[in-house]
Amino acid sequence: MRRLNILIGALSIPLFLAAWEAIARSGIVNMVLFPPPSIVAVAVLEWVRSGQFFSDFGASLYRVVTGFTLGAIAGVTLGVLTGQFPLVSSLLSPLFHILRPIPPIAFVPIVILWFGLSEAGKLFLVFWGVFFTVWLSAHIGVQKVDRGLIRAALMLGTPRRQMLQEIVLLGALPYIVVGLRTAVSISFYTLVAAELAGAFSGIVYRIEIAQQNLQTGQVMGGLAALGLMSFVADRMFATVAERTVWWR
Repeated sequence: MRRLNILIGALSIPLFLAAWEAIARSGIVNMVLFPPPSIVAVAVLEWVRSGQFFSDFGASLYRVVTGFTLGAIAGVTLGVLTGQFPLVSSLLSPLFHILRPIPPIAFVPIVILWFGLSEAGKLFLVFWGVFFTVWLSAHIGVQKVDRGLIRAALMLGTPRRQMLQEIVLLGALPYIVVGLRTAVSISFYTLVAAELAGAFSGIVYRIEIAQQNLQTGQVMGGLAALGLMSFVADRMFATVAERTVWWR
């Protein structure tokens, strides 16, 4: 049964591509609007040969990595503080719960006014998407830590800083990891909004230019590249998390 599942999994993508190719060339749909995988592959190959792919890939990767890192650091830090200290939670949590549902794409007009077409605005949008997801997971994770362990550590004279690092943070780490992994995917969603905010390079920027020129093959190639980037980032994070947070 396991071998059968592996075989089916290995065949799923080739079967999908074959069905896509057949439907696109059957005449049922307009090939200009729905090009087959062979045409998409040619468009991607031309994109790579032109040298633009690598500059676009590098620009998008920089925005995702930088925005994710800043959002994760801020989210974990404030999540631990609001989860552990009721006064900080009373001050910040209501505000965060009001701001959290606002989608990053809604900030595109104001980000252009605030930051112009600079990289700062694009990083802000990715940061926004990552921060609240990580903050909420860290906040909940800290609140789930056994209070008895915390009281015992304080009674034994454990310094508060050491207690936060070795008991609170480690106890909340499984929740934080889940939030971080979710934020990896969210960072790619918000990249779309970020690069629509006046970018001059990047995979989403190239998709937009191709759409304006009715280069549907390159549009779908860009979507495939974006999906592949997100998939690889998610699997890499999952592999690292499984090895580092082994006790979860």
